Amino acid sequence: MHNATSAPALSYYDYIIIGGGTAGCPLAATLSQNATVLLLERGGSPYGNPNITNMASFGTALSDLSRLSPSQRFISEDGVINARARVLGGGSCLNAGFYTHAATEYVRQAGWDGRLVTESYKWVEKLVAFEPALGQWQSAVRDGLMEVGVVPFNGFTYDHIYGTKVGGTIFDQQGNRHTAADLLKYANPSGLTVLLHASVHKILFAIKGKRRPKAHGVIFRDASGAKHKAYLKEGSKNEIIVSAGALGSPQLLMLSGVGPAAHLKAHNITVVLDQPLVGQGMSDNPMNAVFVPSPLPVEVSLIQVVGITHFGSYIEAASGENFAGGGSSSPRDYGMFSPKIGQLSTVPPKQRTPEALAKAVEYMNNLDQAAFRGGFILEKIMGPISTGHLELRTRNPNDNPSVTFNYFKDPQDLQRCVQGIQTIEKIVESKSFSKFRYDYLSWPVLLNMTANAPLNLLPKHYNPSMPLEVFCKDTVMTIWHYHGGCQVGKVVDLDYKVLGVDALRVIDGSTFNYTPGTNPQATVMMLGRYMGVKILGERLAN
Repeated sequence: MHNATSAPALSYYDYIIIGGGTAGCPLAATLSQNATVLLLERGGSPYGNPNITNMASFGTALSDLSRLSPSQRFISEDGVINARARVLGGGSCLNAGFYTHAATEYVRQAGWDGRLVTESYKWVEKLVAFEPALGQWQSAVRDGLMEVGVVPFNGFTYDHIYGTKVGGTIFDQQGNRHTAADLLKYANPSGLTVLLHASVHKILFAIKGKRRPKAHGVIFRDASGAKHKAYLKEGSKNEIIVSAGALGSPQLLMLSGVGPAAHLKAHNITVVLDQPLVGQGMSDNPMNAVFVPSPLPVEVSLIQVVGITHFGSYIEAASGENFAGGGSSSPRDYGMFSPKIGQLSTVPPKQRTPEALAKAVEYMNNLDQAAFRGGFILEKIMGPISTGHLELRTRNPNDNPSVTFNYFKDPQDLQRCVQGIQTIEKIVESKSFSKFRYDYLSWPVLLNMTANAPLNLLPKHYNPSMPLEVFCKDTVMTIWHYHGGCQVGKVVDLDYKVLGVDALRVIDGSTFNYTPGTNPQATVMMLGRYMGVKILGERLAN
């Protein structure tokens, strides 16, 4: 790993991978076995940063809004506050750690080779996946799920099957996070160059004398702003691969002249290929949660148990004394649901302003310690069916594009949320969960608390006499599983090659039509390894 300031002004490689994230790291490690690879990451290293490595600090990185933060906040046009990674290892450095596979049906529909998928998951798991130790609170959620009919109990498994299960985690038993960056340990050091703080501004295409545009290099800038160029070596199998994530990949294609012509021209970008589907099909699985204060102390836990229902909603939970709030320095927090990371479920999306955030944080600082004891039971819907789009705001790749997800635009998405919340009600009222809730806090009171407290900031639509549809729309949050923008069959083919140009692929979550499994990170890491093996196979066959 080197800082990009040390890179030469001009260099040549067999493969150039843009984005050292959840897909880019396993992909680079694999390709380096038989080729020279340049991995360009716009962020820094995750190593030595306790906000990334310690489970107890979950959420601290997400609430760090500084320029060098591993997380870059963005707010969708829907008004939901969200985050994108800016660090080697990508979203696996910021997330709640849950590790679980895609369903076999998902693998079949994607046209993937089942055996290579299994091998690729195993390759990932050797280094980064663990079985979590279940505490009392997570066990009560597990038992509650089964009591209310989310059956059978499938034990500890990575498999995506109906019923209740304990999934894997990228946190080890000591609470240390293991990220996609750890997969670089598999790399051949002589075949791989990793540059940090290397922001790619443009993919370069050779057009003259070509039947169609051919990607042949990139322009990137280092932290001092100095410009560097990297080109592909001569060779028919050499390629540029974009793994910059669901925001970064469509954004970079557009900045490089591949996208909707009228939109590119409006930003004075020379059109290389008019591709109106770049940036389309953006989706984010809506998450809604209910906070349940506990009369008993509860363990600090992130996602461990999941209920996979037949109606298309996934039930998960997280808990904590200080709700995983980053230790003694900032104990008054709700970790995964903290206003500091933008999870202001209690404020209607359009009103989630910086002022509202500041007020919420101040309000929480004055709350009694007991208010933080307990946990959240959440539901996120599968799919989703609702989609939106992404557009450029500026020509600077470090600026966020404008993105709209259109949460709950499709009525089936909304129905799945309602059924998910109804299931959470049954769990909270189950015998299995009874010791972790106060008798006098009835379900309508809990819903009202979630829709109003502890961030009593703004007038709300929701009150207990209203339908749950209003609750779903009012309290929608992200669980950071957004995807789309460079979808298979629209922007890339089944081999992830960009349609209409040569020597360019996109391999990451931007290619997904639906989110895989209950939580996508395992499949994104698997896909990096899987496609690395496929691409090397093609190379060596040559």
